[in-house]
Amino acid sequence: MKAVIQRVKKAKVIIDKEVISQIGFGFLVFLGVGKKDTEKQVDWLAKKIVNLRIMGDEKGKMNCSLKETKGKLLIVSQFTLYGDCQKGNRPSFIKAADPIKAERLYNLFIDKTKSVGIEVKSGVFGAMMVVELVNDGPVTIFIEN
Repeated sequence: MKAVIQRVKKAKVIIDKEVISQIGFGFLVFLGVGKKDTEKQVDWLAKKIVNLRIMGDEKGKMNCSLKETKGKLLIVSQFTLYGDCQKGNRPSFIKAADPIKAERLYNLFIDKTKSVGIEVKSGVFGAMMVVELVNDGPVTIFIEN
């Protein structure tokens, strides 16, 4: 699995000019699922993200987790994280999971993050979305497992 985590002041997902999901302070997570990914990767990544200490403490240092700051999560499926651009100019997506597997693990990831008491919103799997965000910092972290 691959995730791009952006600490945001706010973020929202728009489909057909309608806001379908939005959060205030928290993380926007773009989540990619690979062919070899399993529930083990989902468990590890969900725990890693909700405990990731990139939120500011009272001194402004990145020392607190999403759980500690009561931040929110907005999770958006992003198969293009598996785009391989090593050859040619058109990305290959052969390492991305098929849509059935990817959607199952994406939904499991959402459920795992909700289970720790964090408010979680999401995009719509497979939909064409517009994602708007105000990056805080900016802080952007890439995690792959």
